[in-house]
Amino acid sequence: MPSGVEYAINLRRQRCDCGEFQVDRIPCRHVFACCANQRLDWQVYVHDVSKMDQVGWVYRARFRPLRNPTMWLSYNGPRFVPNPYMRRITKGRPRMTRFLNEMDTRMLRRPRRCRQCGAKGHSRSRCRQGGGSGADNNAQ
Repeated sequence: MPSGVEYAINLRRQRCDCGEFQVDRIPCRHVFACCANQRLDWQVYVHDVSKMDQVGWVYRARFRPLRNPTMWLSYNGPRFVPNPYMRRITKGRPRMTRFLNEMDTRMLRRPRRCRQCGAKGHSRSRCRQGGGSGADNNAQ
């Protein structure tokens, strides 16, 4: 890998040190690299669940339409109460939910450099010298 980290891959057991191959049951980028290096077909290592013929087989069954909701039987099971602390916050920018990999780390990219003052560590919009767009709007 470009970062210098090495991953051991066992194609017979469908295992990779990164863990993605085992969890997703789809070849990770390390498996693709290994297959390309050894001139192997990567499609052999895709699990049957992820193949299009299996997906089509799942949806062959007929679905019965739901009846009128007034005809449904009443529910007498336990009542679930949601935890109010687990509720999503509606204000502000949503949090990022994807998992970061080695390409997302700041060490692999150059540090930010302000175009206003030339200092490292911040951008023009966060510059303290008043060059940011937020400072111009507030000054007028």
